[in-house]
Amino acid sequence: MAALQIYDKLLQFPLFQGMSRDDLEVVAGHTRFGFSKIPSGRTVVAEGDYCTHLYLLTNGSLRVVTLSDDKSYHVEEYMSAPYILQPEVIFGYSQRYTHTFVVEQGANFITIDKEEVLRLSEDFLVFRLNLLNLFATQTQKLSRQLWHSASTSLADRIVRFFVIHCVYPAGPKMFHILMNRLAVEVNDSRLEVSRVLNRLQHDGKVVLHRGRVEIPQIERLLM
Repeated sequence: MAALQIYDKLLQFPLFQGMSRDDLEVVAGHTRFGFSKIPSGRTVVAEGDYCTHLYLLTNGSLRVVTLSDDKSYHVEEYMSAPYILQPEVIFGYSQRYTHTFVVEQGANFITIDKEEVLRLSEDFLVFRLNLLNLFATQTQKLSRQLWHSASTSLADRIVRFFVIHCVYPAGPKMFHILMNRLAVEVNDSRLEVSRVLNRLQHDGKVVLHRGRVEIPQIERLLM
């Protein structure tokens, strides 16, 4: 890929925004990038894989699958380019992916290995600040969740369960979960959970299937 094309692609991502044109030209011309095109249905990385690269999705879309610790339920959602696959796991205590990413529509990636990420952080202050801001923002959002007011109604608890188990709180989601397990998670009876879900379905906010809850647009649950 020509340096000018790389330059344009990099500008899609927050890690490179705010860098001067001269710096971006140096990055585009002197960084060891990898390029890959992955067909639909192929797994890019799986939960538990060790993170050795940043994966920058430049075209296409992904299905993101997240499993509970005991593997009894999981969530499917979709991400479109531009998107970075779990940049937070390239460093830190656990450097393994916690989601599985499967190509939904033929995807193109730019990859940057860990050594190159470290070099870019050392050589370019803006890149280093963008990386720190990315990590800090995610940490702050997660830490604030612990201090949100407790939900007083079952409907609120169910909605909160759905929202906090998503990578991104917008767009379509599919929860593969049994009613009994959802009732345990929200600390109520199966019957009451079923009643709330049926009201949400009547309002057009969810679609119920056997063992699945489809949410066409999760942001509508927050309205």
